[in-house]
Amino acid sequence: MSVEPWANGPVRIDSWLWAVRVFKTRSAATTACRAGHVRLNGDRVKAAQTVKIGDELRIRVSGFDRILIVRQTLVKRVGAPLAAIAAEDRTPVRDPVAAAGLRDRGAGRPTKRERRDIDRLRGRDND
Repeated sequence: MSVEPWANGPVRIDSWLWAVRVFKTRSAATTACRAGHVRLNGDRVKAAQTVKIGDELRIRVSGFDRILIVRQTLVKRVGAPLAAIAAEDRTPVRDPVAAAGLRDRGAGRPTKRERRDIDRLRGRDND
């Protein structure tokens, strides 16, 4: 007997974030909620807060906000095609030029080649 992943009512926010594959584990979703990286309709939430269809979630991932609209509530983790149906992604497209200037913390200064590549992406001429 299989259990349907779809829920009829509200679902815990940490469970939903895990089910739609925003986080790899439910405990990672809970930790993100505790740290204040998850906002529901503009307000910070605890992991036990429930989400319903139509809610807007802003999740801070790797220094950028990811904006999701709840289209379907889930109680079980589902595959990527079903997760795409359950969550509408309204995250603005990141500018690749702006992202080119970002480096990992502790990576040190860029090499000469990396500086030239960054300048080329930003439209600056090296000559």
